Amino acid sequence: MRRAINRFLGSPVAKPLWFFLSLLPLVWLIFGATSDSLGANPAEALIRASGDWTLRALCLVLAITPLRSGAGLTGLARFRRMAGLFVFFYAVLHLLAYGWLDMGLDLDDIAKDIAKRPFILVGFSAIVLLMLLALTSFHRAIQWMGAARWKRLHSLVYGIAMLAILHFFWMRAAKHNFQAVAVYAAVLASLLGWRVWRWMTQREPGGMLRVRAIWQRLSQAAQSRRPPSA
Repeated sequence: MRRAINRFLGSPVAKPLWFFLSLLPLVWLIFGATSDSLGANPAEALIRASGDWTLRALCLVLAITPLRSGAGLTGLARFRRMAGLFVFFYAVLHLLAYGWLDMGLDLDDIAKDIAKRPFILVGFSAIVLLMLLALTSFHRAIQWMGAARWKRLHSLVYGIAMLAILHFFWMRAAKHNFQAVAVYAAVLASLLGWRVWRWMTQREPGGMLRVRAIWQRLSQAAQSRRPPSA
């Protein structure tokens, strides 16, 4: 099964199919806007939906390495750049929807709003960092920067993920609606946690033993704090 999936991922049709599937959210948003099916407040619906798709695309990008290394789906490596560019694409779409539909493309008002509201400042900062990654996502950038510096720069994706979930949390805090925030936070935490676990276990030969020892100490400490049962 794994071999068949990797064979398909390496086929000529796989990349065009990935590109087409990545554009489906945009098609859905355009259809909703033109068919007047986005509810009573279509502007808010477009802003939120584009933000949701940005988070989903970000989760997909961060899932590629665990699936490639942990599940053996090595063919996913060739889609990482395209997936990352689509994160930036939907983030820019989210920013444009906010700037156009909410602020009327008034640059002065947009700048004041970014400076005044922390959750917008955090989201805007994440998009600026995404732009840096998008501009340096090509082979010439790797050759120009060197592989080590390029890798350090693109590790900013982890900070971008934290900024994105903080932006989403502050946005939902006004209405005390944290259900979707908790789902995205759990997904991103698991994907980032997998990377921390792999770093700890691969850094030195005894890394896995240290991870187990830390886990055992945490478990023992938690048990010692439990109140005695009646």
